[in-house]
Amino acid sequence: MPCQLNLSSDEKMVTSPVLYWEHLTRVANNPRLWIPSEEYEGRVHLLEENPNSSNKSLLLKSVQWEDTGKYLCKVTITTEKDKSLRMRGNETLLMIYDAMTFNLPEHNDSLLRCEVNVTRGPGFVLSILRDGRKPQTVDSAPGAAVTLLTHVTLSETVLLRGGGEYECQLHLNEDLVVKSIIHYLSTVAGEGGGAGEIVLTPWPTVVSESGVVEFPEPWLLYVLHLLVPFAFLLGLVTSLLCRR
Repeated sequence: MPCQLNLSSDEKMVTSPVLYWEHLTRVANNPRLWIPSEEYEGRVHLLEENPNSSNKSLLLKSVQWEDTGKYLCKVTITTEKDKSLRMRGNETLLMIYDAMTFNLPEHNDSLLRCEVNVTRGPGFVLSILRDGRKPQTVDSAPGAAVTLLTHVTLSETVLLRGGGEYECQLHLNEDLVVKSIIHYLSTVAGEGGGAGEIVLTPWPTVVSESGVVEFPEPWLLYVLHLLVPFAFLLGLVTSLLCRR
C-alpha cells in the first residue's frame, strides 16, 4: 500500500508524523490498517520502521477476499512553518485474483477450460488465445457469484482444434495481470492405424498397387535356408569331379 510524505525544502518537521491508514470500502466504521484494528492485527507492517521516515507505505500479508476495496493514507504532521496539519494521500484500490486453472476438463479431452476467481465488480476480463488468435468459444462466464459480497468466478472453454500454443489471459482493464500457457500436441489418426501409433513389422514390407501392405509368407524363408547349404554342397561336388 503506497504512501509517500512529500515536504518542501523549507518545511521542517518538529515531531514525528502520525500515520492513519483506513479501509474505506468496509461498511463498519472504516477499520484502521495502522495502527491495526483487530482484523488486521499481525497482517500489516510498515516498510520503513524509522518513525521519521517519509515512506509510510504498508505491507499487507495473508490477503483475504474481504480486503478488497479502497484504502486511504492520512498523515498528521507538525512543522515549524505551518504548525500542525493533516495531509491526505491518494486512494489505493486493492483488487484480488486467485490461482488460475487451465487444463482439460474431466471426461472430455476435446475441450480446454480456464477458470479463475477474482474480486467482484467490473474490470477483470478472462480470455483464451490459440497461437495469438481467439478460437471458437464453447461457453464463458462473465462472473458467476461465489459469495454474495466478495468475489466471482470467471471461466472460458474452447474447442481443441489441432495443436498449437493455447494461452489463457486475465486482464484488469487494459493491463495483463496473469497468464498461463499450454503447448498442445495433437495426434492425427493414420489410415488403418491408431492415433499416433508407430507400427513395427518383423519382415520387410511390400506395398501392392492397391496400397495394401503385404507381408512375405514365412515358408519362403524356410526354403531359402534349405537352398543355401544345398547349393554349397553342389558346388563342392562339382569342383571335385572337375579335378578328376
